[in-house]
Amino acid sequence: MSGHSKWATIKHKKGIADAKRGQKFTKLIKEISVAAKMGGSDPESNARLRTAVLKARAENMPKDNIDRAIKKGAGELGTSVYYELTYEGYAPGGVAIIIDTLTDNKNRTASDVRSTLTKSGGTLGATGCVSYMFQTKGIITYDASKYTEEQIFEVALENGADDVTSSDDVIEVTTTPADFANVLEALQNAGFEQESAEVEKLADQTVSLDAEKCRKVLKIIDKLEELDDVQQVSSNLELPDDFEDGDEE
Repeated sequence: MSGHSKWATIKHKKGIADAKRGQKFTKLIKEISVAAKMGGSDPESNARLRTAVLKARAENMPKDNIDRAIKKGAGELGTSVYYELTYEGYAPGGVAIIIDTLTDNKNRTASDVRSTLTKSGGTLGATGCVSYMFQTKGIITYDASKYTEEQIFEVALENGADDVTSSDDVIEVTTTPADFANVLEALQNAGFEQESAEVEKLADQTVSLDAEKCRKVLKIIDKLEELDDVQQVSSNLELPDDFEDGDEE
């Protein structure tokens, strides 16, 4: 399982993800609006919008919120201009980090990302300094206590998934970004309720650190994810098999 998915699973079990649902909705609404503005308001002909809507549904976002976000992006409820910016750098221990943002104020975002990263012992790097280490993949996870890998495998592979694996009580489905929406929708229609569904950047090679250093890196990732303009943070951190977050704050 990818390090980010493993951390997402730990947060889900501890209820941390639920506590941040409002913030998650805000980021998804922004993504839906940008997708609608770029490719039109019809999810069937706009793959990016379809993916964003499916992710919103996976988080149980109300339909009214989704519809308003689409209308806003299509210019029916006023217009907002967002810029997609990506920052690259390193966390302590040589962990590579990619920070994807959507912002209406480039200077604010650059300042927030830089200060958040450097105050925690990380550094911003030049464009391209770590992105070559990553591939973009769709990742959908399921609770292995609810379903078997075989059940998920059959539907996922029939609808274009690349792979299905299981570890740490989690079943993980991997897809290409292009097939993510089809696979997720097929699994939802088959009655499988996902734990998480994201298009993520996954590292080709990972960095292993001890538990204490892992917590420091995860703390940086969490602080970056809390920034309003940050949509997603990717890293090549590999969490130990027996990793527990502890009560550190």
